[in-house]
Amino acid sequence: MKKRIILIIGILSVFVLLTGCSEIKEPITSGSTGFWNEYIVYPLSWLILEGAHLLWGSFGLSLIVVTILIRLVMLPLMIKQTRSSKAMQALQPEMAELKKKYSSKDQKTQQKLQQETMAIFSKHGVNPMAGCFPLIVQMPILIGFYHAISRTREIAQDNFLWFDLGDKDPYYILPIVAGITTFIQQKMMMAGQDQNPQMAMMLWMMPIMIVVFAFSFPAALSLYWVVGNLFMIAQTYFIKGPDLRKAAATGKAGGAKK
Repeated sequence: MKKRIILIIGILSVFVLLTGCSEIKEPITSGSTGFWNEYIVYPLSWLILEGAHLLWGSFGLSLIVVTILIRLVMLPLMIKQTRSSKAMQALQPEMAELKKKYSSKDQKTQQKLQQETMAIFSKHGVNPMAGCFPLIVQMPILIGFYHAISRTREIAQDNFLWFDLGDKDPYYILPIVAGITTFIQQKMMMAGQDQNPQMAMMLWMMPIMIVVFAFSFPAALSLYWVVGNLFMIAQTYFIKGPDLRKAAATGKAGGAKK
């Protein structure tokens, strides 16, 4: 879990670094060169532009549709993440016994613990880092969205509902909703799992980071976060429905005993 937190912080740091790169002021066109421009930024810009042409010229609606399409494409990855999470949860009793067996803090004992832990993962075909893979895939898309919005004049100059897509939300509604929906989605993903300090920190850390970033970035990016989170909440409900109902029932039963 600690490795996952470090990885996420590292990815977010790269996100901050790349969003500030010098190309951000250069318009994106079909003639833009370089792998990043040709295969990430321009395709996203083109998708949003074409979507707007089909949706009565609304770039806001186009962003919503493109976000949902991207989430649908990533759905197999998210299902794999959920299955990996369930597999990790099933291994928790075995992992707890292993930690008791190697409770000593000396280096050799801890190395043996790591070796046997990896052996358990290998035996059951579980990758402890699989839960981070969807996030790794999402980050280039998220950075690409930022560049596409900022470097496509038609998108940056359009408005949707109460905000301009290329500027910050003047009322900070979207950043706050993005943080709340991130928290709900994280909470649903962790339902039925044994809570520990690292997981509790993750539950709060991600929403706070999303809010901080959303305060500074164009409202269109916050719109992407909100729509993506709502999609994830619905997806998680359908995939983990039985687990969520079991966790809710357990919570009610625990409250009744008190």
